[in-house]
Amino acid sequence: MRLIDLRSDTFTLPTKEMMDSIQSAELGDDVEKEDPTVNQLQEMSADMFGAEGALLVTSGTMGNLVSLMTHCRRGDEVFLESEAHIYYYELGGVSALVGAIPRLIKGNGGKFSPEQLEASIRHQDLHYPIPSLVCIENTHNRAGGTVWTPREVEEVSKVAHDHGLKVHCDGARIFNAAVALDVDVKEYMRHLDSITFCLSKGLSCPIGSVVVGNSEFIEGVTRARKMVGGGMRQAGVVAAPGVVALQNMIGRLKEDHRNARRMAEGLNDIPGISVDLDTVQTNIVLADITGTGWDVDYFVNRACKIGVQVFEFGATKARFVTHYGIDEQDVDDALARLRRLLER
Repeated sequence: MRLIDLRSDTFTLPTKEMMDSIQSAELGDDVEKEDPTVNQLQEMSADMFGAEGALLVTSGTMGNLVSLMTHCRRGDEVFLESEAHIYYYELGGVSALVGAIPRLIKGNGGKFSPEQLEASIRHQDLHYPIPSLVCIENTHNRAGGTVWTPREVEEVSKVAHDHGLKVHCDGARIFNAAVALDVDVKEYMRHLDSITFCLSKGLSCPIGSVVVGNSEFIEGVTRARKMVGGGMRQAGVVAAPGVVALQNMIGRLKEDHRNARRMAEGLNDIPGISVDLDTVQTNIVLADITGTGWDVDYFVNRACKIGVQVFEFGATKARFVTHYGIDEQDVDDALARLRRLLER
């Protein structure tokens, strides 16, 4: 029985071309800016986003961390959607390491409005922390891979910039957003002060993320990366698959989105499972299993026994994520197995 792993797009395996690129990568000392493969990846990334510079980091969490360290001083206030990855899944680094104070905004589908942001920014007062940064997440993980449009980013960023605040995007899956809307990532970047994107999710690299911004910001995040132990040396072995990914792996995200829609519609046809199809905008499907009468841990364990691996997602939902290595047949097989499981 073939194992169908739908837990996350972090479980992707690199392509043969990526593995070959590691073997042939030209290397140097990246701390001294002498690794030509790292430099190539960073230049490609900056050019794709229409920015002045970019920096390779080990992970999206590190990318967000060093970005916040650069934008904020200790005690500053950071505005985040209430279920943002930075707040929810990054071990409290925003406070423990950056020293910033999160101010949460309850969004809709992972997004907050310019009016909500405006209402959250308090007037200057000796008793309040100084507001310095607004963070958005695109696509939004806990909302099910929902997408900010460039117009929505523009409107929120205008409020932030009018108040003298910077705007950072946790863009771990920003290429999923761009592909879903058929827009260039430059359409996002022109409203942002910085963005982090992952190489190791839908783009299928074994490791790595990239931070993008202007030259002064990149100098700052480079120092912050070194401070938290991210001074990598012959990092071209990490960067080489990233070069391949930016060249070859972005367009195929459409396949993941089609498979997610197929999965969502199929799950909706299984008695006891329901999916809000409006939230299925990219490659993540959140399925409510309340109607099965099972608790979510039991559902996940039973699914695993029939070779369908998914993650629990709160008290009543399971998460299915499509990615490179999962094709249409895998989706159909997973649906058939789950249908038989629940019929029994």
